[in-house]
Amino acid sequence: MNKVEEFEELRPLLFSIAYRILGSVSEAEDAVQETWLRFDGSTTLPTSVKAFLSATVTRISIDVLRSARVRREEYVGPWFPEPLLSDPYQDPARSAELADSVSMAALLLLERLSPLERSVFVLREVFGFGFDDVASAVGRSEAACRQLLVRARRHMEAGRPRFEADRQERQELATRFFDALREGDVAGLRDLLAADVQMVGDGGGKAPQLARAVLGAENVARLLASVFPLLARIDVTFEPHEVNGQPGAIFRDRDGKVLHALALDVLDGQIQTIRSVINPDKLGHLGPVADAWAIDGELKQTRRQMR
Repeated sequence: MNKVEEFEELRPLLFSIAYRILGSVSEAEDAVQETWLRFDGSTTLPTSVKAFLSATVTRISIDVLRSARVRREEYVGPWFPEPLLSDPYQDPARSAELADSVSMAALLLLERLSPLERSVFVLREVFGFGFDDVASAVGRSEAACRQLLVRARRHMEAGRPRFEADRQERQELATRFFDALREGDVAGLRDLLAADVQMVGDGGGKAPQLARAVLGAENVARLLASVFPLLARIDVTFEPHEVNGQPGAIFRDRDGKVLHALALDVLDGQIQTIRSVINPDKLGHLGPVADAWAIDGELKQTRRQMR
């Protein structure tokens, strides 16, 4: 294979590494593109192209993450990863690790780690790289990487998210949830929610939100049942879709533009957390983005007309 073919074969892996380190689709794509430029510009062919490219995209991602940390500290409201509808990299031997590590809950947990801890954890625990390749990628000794991994595991185990193991049961519950949402069925929604369910939105100060955080099955059910039938009146629709490997949906305005992405955490036959990403800066990779402020204005006008 020539350089282009070798790179394109590994592109899904490179993106998946970068996304888990960065939590951003756009930044991950930029990191992969920069990796290609460095590979294309190199005059010597590495012994292992996979190891070289993985190390390169990891180092680039670490640098980007360090600068992104400053921006995230100044972020308005809760920060969530950019929603990912499908992971381009598949490996049957590591399917469980790949699926768990891309969830919103896991990516938020990874935010607690230092950039080096996060990178070592992603390369070793998620993708199964040997410590020699991990050490080369992060520029530390193998012994230092083992210590970084111990610390990363400790942080991750303390808050490791748990999900419904049965994929079919999880999807069936999600189907019932979205049916109840369409109908504005308070009781139906309440039955599917954990008693301490939390609903949180990420608007980044750039879009209206239902609320920053709503707690409890009764409160969440009533809020959802009051808002989404009104959205239907102004032709907002939604399509169930996996979001970061978990049940979710993409909401669109009457012109088909993306309004927000919603992801559900399901465990023990109940929905534990509902996360909504409505910040337009995080939705552009899903397609043209709706004007959330205009929709919010329509929503308020519709509500006034119904009084």
